[in-house]
Amino acid sequence: MFDHSPALAHLDMDAFYAAVEQRDFPELRGKPVVVGGPDPKARGVVSTCSYEARPFGIHSAMPLRQALQLCPDAVFVAGRMKVYQRESRRIMAILREYSPRVQPLSLDEAFLDLTGTQRLFGPPDETLQQIRERVREETGLTCSAGLAPVKFVAKIASDLEKPDGLVIVPPGGVLEFLHPLPVGRLWGVGPKTLDRLTELGVATIGDLAALGLEELERRFGLWGRRLHQLSLGRDGRSVTPHREEKSVGHETTFATDQESEEVITRALLELSEKVAARLRRHAVAGRTLTLKLRLAPFSTFTRSVSGDEYLDQGPLIYETARALIDRVDRRARKVRLIGVSVSGLVAREAAPPGLFDSERPEREQRLGKAVDALGERFGAGAVRRGRLIGRDSS
Repeated sequence: MFDHSPALAHLDMDAFYAAVEQRDFPELRGKPVVVGGPDPKARGVVSTCSYEARPFGIHSAMPLRQALQLCPDAVFVAGRMKVYQRESRRIMAILREYSPRVQPLSLDEAFLDLTGTQRLFGPPDETLQQIRERVREETGLTCSAGLAPVKFVAKIASDLEKPDGLVIVPPGGVLEFLHPLPVGRLWGVGPKTLDRLTELGVATIGDLAALGLEELERRFGLWGRRLHQLSLGRDGRSVTPHREEKSVGHETTFATDQESEEVITRALLELSEKVAARLRRHAVAGRTLTLKLRLAPFSTFTRSVSGDEYLDQGPLIYETARALIDRVDRRARKVRLIGVSVSGLVAREAAPPGLFDSERPEREQRLGKAVDALGERFGAGAVRRGRLIGRDSS
């Protein structure tokens, strides 16, 4: 079936955190389980929930208090991240036995390139089923999977028959598979874009394709071109293994202790741009920003904040860091060192769909890519923001 075509798989564990809890604590099986905190009346949000909880309308990122209102009989647990990480390593190790091209998107999902593995393991669809069976046997957990010649189509397929589902999209059948689906299934079509498409009479991916490139570009700009390509099942991205990084950061120590707000602000902006460039280079984004500040003589402070939006652009990183530095009581003490780091990283394409929706400022996206390209051609620092030109920040 995939003899002369790419065979790209996407595996997604079913309600991963909640499933681990139900596996390890039999008394939770068959009950609506919410992972996010043991006290649903406290501030916090749902990390995930079991399939028994989902008919009540509970979903990830929902406030725990709202989840309690929807399902008063739900069992709330704090979660055990170290256990989830251990299980994730076991699962990823199984995948790597079948291909070196494994791209984890998070603890509970990954892409797997099975192209060219037929001679070793047989047809890719049978290999994928074998992988799912091994995951179940060795971890006691189920996963859903999709297989397609196109990367984003494999991800859509893996979500269609959850839990414990397997959907195969054969070469030559991509458009037949895609076009009847709701347009909201496409990556990056968030609520605002969906509203605009609905106003245009677009309900399915097929409707989107029929709208045409010219009309989509007129209404959505560069994002319209991308939407058109996706509606035709075109996605040139490959499965790209990457080294997992826990955080991306930069810091600078001033040659002389600083009290100038202009110098400190410029340093903060430059660090934010450097962090953003590294995030883009590794195709990741993060939710948690940490500011490090060392005041003379040797007092070190750190401040962190986690938000709903994932960070990978310099201006947003800078604005967030600027708000954090204002929370440090410096009491006229000079600054010796300043650092900015972003953690809670996920692959850029695994971030929530709304992050890269058309409403996200296209100007900053284009500017970041242009600066990166020029930096690769002419060297780091070849292009800088105007506020960073002509002055020494140390």
